[in-house]
Formats: sequence, structure tokens, C-alpha cells
Amino acid sequence: MASERPLVLIAGATGRTGRSIVKGLLASGNFRVAALVRPESISKPATETLRQSGVEIRVGDITDSVEKLTQALAGVDVFISTVVAWLIGEQRGVIRAAKAAGVKRVIPCDFATPGDKGVRGLHDQKLAIREFIQELGVPYTFIDVGWWMQLSLPLPERSRSPLKERLDTVYGDGNDRMLVTNFNRIGTYVARIIADPRTLNHAVMIWEDEPTQMEAREIGERISGEGDALRAKRIYVSADMLKQRLADAKAALAKDPADIAAKSTIAVTEYMISIHILEENSLKNAKRLGYLDVRELYPDLPRHTLEEYAMEFYAMEEPGSAYDSGD
Repeated sequence: MASERPLVLIAGATGRTGRSIVKGLLASGNFRVAALVRPESISKPATETLRQSGVEIRVGDITDSVEKLTQALAGVDVFISTVVAWLIGEQRGVIRAAKAAGVKRVIPCDFATPGDKGVRGLHDQKLAIREFIQELGVPYTFIDVGWWMQLSLPLPERSRSPLKERLDTVYGDGNDRMLVTNFNRIGTYVARIIADPRTLNHAVMIWEDEPTQMEAREIGERISGEGDALRAKRIYVSADMLKQRLADAKAALAKDPADIAAKSTIAVTEYMISIHILEENSLKNAKRLGYLDVRELYPDLPRHTLEEYAMEFYAMEEPGSAYDSGD
């Protein structure tokens, strides 16, 4: 019976990762899906889209009291958090509520590249939440994903995206291997992971390809048909330049703790150092950190390469919108 399917509640279901997960869970046919939606968002079009797709809407906010969140989690088998970055540290209440409600598996908001503590401030917040979950004794699965394919290719000449300069940049020598994933397929993998007893109380790495930066550039330059023009636009940023950029941004933030630009620069620069200088976003490193490999867990799932995605990417009128749209 349909009612016997596990109930999955998602916080952040209308965001980019949340939408992918909702789509993947519904497509699998193996779950009932619910979304935790703030009262002020109940009448928004995105919420109505969820409702029309068969998603149950539960009213609540992860900043609510544990008692209120426990009620919102009643009957839930799996809770998945895909909240915005500034709410990462606010997940403790909903995790306590999940334990009180008897949720069988909690997936906190990770869904980013792997790495050690002390490199990225945002990642450190996520690791602190993981430690809290383990100390509380809540059943869990931690899920990280390779860098998005949508942000791995240079934009063509016709693009007017504000991301253009960033995607023209090569960090370090460009020979670091990086795990990449199409964020629209994250949900397909999540549907398998959360139904698998082998992944309970483990971390899982979702990835689809592992090119070097230079290989990704060469794929883009070739498939776009704009090789000479895109090669001429390459911007090279060394490790020392990244470190100086980070130091300058931290100094700016120290002068003005409300400096949004400085906060953004710090977050992006820390990611680039992690991925391209320290080479943390590699399969070798993920396995060193204890992640299970999604490709080894589910060899039956089709393999998707960055080159295949590039054909779709450059066929778009504005490839930069691939990041914005998330569909």
C-alpha cells in the first residue's frame, strides 16, 4: 500500500538541491514526500508547485521550538535538510526534534565537496552538526557531492552571466582532479542512498566524473566551438594569489563584520583553496575521509560524464542560466 512507503520530510524543498531531491524521490515511486514550509511561504508559487506534484506540506521552520518541530516530524521516517547556508548552525533544534519523534534517519545539510576541518568556515559548521548528530545518537547518513558541473565549464562568448569571469579562471596549475556532479541528478542518488541499509551511519560521496581543471576547460573549449577565444580569456590564479585574496577579505571583514562582499569572497576563496590547491575534492581524498563511493554502491546507475553534460550546456542560448534555473 502507498501508505506503507517511508515518509521523507525535506527542509529547504524549494531550493536548488531540495528541488532535485524532491524530484528524485517522487520519480523513484518508493517514498511519500513532505516539505517543511515556513508560514510566510505557504501561499508562494513554489509551494503550490510542490503541492501539485503530490508533496504534503507541513508548516514549520527549523528555528521553531523543539516541541513544535517534534509535532511537525510526527510519522516521518527520514528527515533531509537542505537549508540555506546561514541556517547551517541552526539545525540542532530540528535534529533534537527528529530524535524525539523517532525519525529513523537524518540527513543534515551537507551536499558539498569533502574536506578536512579548518579549511572552510562553512564546512566546519557542517562538521560540527555531524558531530552533534553522532553525540546525540541519532541515526544518520551524511551526503556530499562533487562540484557542480554547471560551474565547471567556461562560458561562451555570447553569455552575459555574471559568473563569466569566475568560470574563466584556472586555479593553481590546473592539474588537480575534481569530482563533479550535475546538481539536477542529486535526487536520483539520494533516493537510492536513503533506502539502503548499507549507508546508515555512514557518509556517502555522490559524483559522476573526475576531470582535472584543464581537462574541463579543454572539453568546454572544444565542444563550444570557441576554443581560441576561450583559451585567450583564461585567467590564472596561483595559490599565493588565493591566499592573499583570502587574507584581504578577512581583514575587510574584521573592519566591518557586516561586509557581505567580504563574507562571500572568503567563502568562495576557501572553496577554491580546498578544491584546487589542497585537492580535497578528489575520490582518493573522499575515501581517505571514510566516504562510501556512490558509483561502487550502485553500479547499475548510468554513468554521466562532464563531456556529455557539456553538449547540453553549450546548446543552451544562455548557458549561465543552467546554474540559476536548477532544472
